[in-house]
Amino acid sequence: MGKTTYKRVKGSQNIRQRLLLSALSSKPVLIEDIRVNETWPGLRPHEVSFLRLLEKISDDCAVEINETGTKLKYKPGVLMGGKHLVHDCGASRSIGYFLEPLVVLGLFGKKPLSIRLKGITNDSKDPSVDTFRSTTLPILKRFGVPSEGLDLKIESRGVPPHGGGEVVLSVPVVQKSLNAVTWMDEGMVKRIRGITFSTRVSVQFENTMLHAARGIFNRLLPDVHIFTDHKAGAQAGKSPGYGISLVAETTSGCFISADTAVSYARGEEEGDIEDTENKELMPPEDVGEQIASALLGEIEQGGVVDSTHQGLLFLLCALCPQDVSKIRVGILSPYGIETLRNIREFLDVKFVINPEPSTGTVILKCVGWGLTNLSRKAS
Repeated sequence: MGKTTYKRVKGSQNIRQRLLLSALSSKPVLIEDIRVNETWPGLRPHEVSFLRLLEKISDDCAVEINETGTKLKYKPGVLMGGKHLVHDCGASRSIGYFLEPLVVLGLFGKKPLSIRLKGITNDSKDPSVDTFRSTTLPILKRFGVPSEGLDLKIESRGVPPHGGGEVVLSVPVVQKSLNAVTWMDEGMVKRIRGITFSTRVSVQFENTMLHAARGIFNRLLPDVHIFTDHKAGAQAGKSPGYGISLVAETTSGCFISADTAVSYARGEEEGDIEDTENKELMPPEDVGEQIASALLGEIEQGGVVDSTHQGLLFLLCALCPQDVSKIRVGILSPYGIETLRNIREFLDVKFVINPEPSTGTVILKCVGWGLTNLSRKAS
């Protein structure tokens, strides 16, 4: 056995994505100086939980963390996938934080992946499980991921601070590789769908959000349906909260989404002690209006995906066969820009970026890295 050479990176930004790229490219990574100057140095609970998740779905991967948690060594193994896996995501970040990397890793496993994730299904920080189901999964189908076996079931909901939600994610494996895409036409919005949810509060909250959101959309187009999902008992998780997830579908088959959830904040995290007792929650009417406006903002920006999905889109293009992918997005989001940097660092795939001033959008082109599903060959 030769000595393992680690790719060295510094800092705490985008640890999740660096680990994901390390796992996909089979390049061991050493991350140093993780929050060294902060009151709470080192890895956060959700980052440790993500590492445990990587261990669960791979064979022979090695993780070393130093005592303070400021230095991490990760050596990827073979992506296995597997059925009936269970992972508790904890309550420091929502399930959405784990879903994006998990679905990409699942595609390149030896066996199809089926995993039950427990924790927070909806919060205001990460994309909700509803958005994942309505928007993220259709994006994958563009790249030739079979729709059979690609699914997310929401069994119970959970909001911060205590979670209690459960979802089951199923991901098929790609037979050989993804398909390169030319995805330039965002089309016109033809319909808006959405879902409101409430846990441990009155169902009236949902009706108020729904009417507020519809009040904005109905002036613009007739086909607006927002469903309600009121959970009670064991399915309602452990904390009271409510929220809404909206998705606009266009004539060319793009899905643009926006979502949020409202619940009593976690005060003790990140060292900021907030007085949660006196904190008023945003009224449901304002929530409905705010998310409807946010969705209109995303549509106005143009592009084939919304700003939260840019990172995933760039990553999928980079993993395509050695063929040109060409896509159009709105204003580059900070996460999208970070993703482009990480892709260049780990996969050596460079995107050609051409802003188009007349539409305010950006066109990106790249030649894929050509990731093939080696795990399947090994079997």
